[in-house]
Amino acid sequence: MFDTPKKQAMKHLLAAAFLLPALHAAAAEPAGFRSVTVPAAHHGRGMTGALFYPSAGGGEAVSFGENSVFHGTRVLGRARMAEGPFPVVLASHGLGGHIGALGWLTAGLAGAGALVISVNHPNSTREDFDLQEGLKHWTRVQDLRAALDWLAARPELAAHADFSRIYAVGFSAGGWTALSLGGARADLEGYGARCETAPPSPWQCADLTRRGADLTAYSAEEWNAGRKDDRVRAVAAIDPALTWGLGPAHVRDLVDRVLLIGLGAAETRLPATDFSETGSGFAALVPGAQIETMTPAAHFSALPPCKPEGSAILAAENDDPVCDDPPGTDRAALHQRIVARIAALLGL
Repeated sequence: MFDTPKKQAMKHLLAAAFLLPALHAAAAEPAGFRSVTVPAAHHGRGMTGALFYPSAGGGEAVSFGENSVFHGTRVLGRARMAEGPFPVVLASHGLGGHIGALGWLTAGLAGAGALVISVNHPNSTREDFDLQEGLKHWTRVQDLRAALDWLAARPELAAHADFSRIYAVGFSAGGWTALSLGGARADLEGYGARCETAPPSPWQCADLTRRGADLTAYSAEEWNAGRKDDRVRAVAAIDPALTWGLGPAHVRDLVDRVLLIGLGAAETRLPATDFSETGSGFAALVPGAQIETMTPAAHFSALPPCKPEGSAILAAENDDPVCDDPPGTDRAALHQRIVARIAALLGL
């Protein structure tokens, strides 16, 4: 799987994914936040999104992404924007996810000194989900390009942006989106071959098959094409998907500054997003990349911290236990480590 495993679980993530009253303690200097709508001609409709930025004060304290299962991230809605200019970060959520799921990352990087924009990828979010369309991973790259173009075309925002420092970050399928922007190319035949030999569980291909996805319906030309955006100078990918079946040619054009973050020890890694030598081997293809494995953790430890009643709510709905982490996991502390690590890569 790419992100949360069922639509029912994600119901809680979007129930109030934009603005709810802040109910819990927050960082001393929360990021500013604005909801945005980005035109997406390639989809024939607009994309909802969010802009996070260093705050100059004002605004209303709100909790981004909070609901009955997950804690949100405290931000200042409509706060004044600090002068800048600030590096620009394009952020991508996972398949079936939502911008609220990465609020800790987007707001965290903004608090560290970046202008961060994220969008709800059409066909690929909890309430706008079409698996066959959502698996067209190249459209996600188009989404973030559109977001960057939208930002650059708005003088009141562009004045705060340093367009010589543009970076891409993402989680799961979003991790692959970031890598694609940086120059990595996928391989439909190689990925399909892995699906033919992969065990039925816990493997992404089996989950996709159960949900009606058909890899043979895609054009290899589209799937395999390079999507590099030369404006992107560095990439950080957390548990990236689609790294199976690749070789040196697929990373020939990848930017030099790459950070790969793996969540969990070998026994807790999600096979579909395991880029280690015992997984897809993707890390070995980019010897210049910075590699960090964070433990204790598992793939879904990248979701927002759960409230005490979160696990019981999901269990009552016969949903997947996305609130359950390996013993000793502290999601909030893990998220802080990830933000700090990416901020260091980007020089924030």
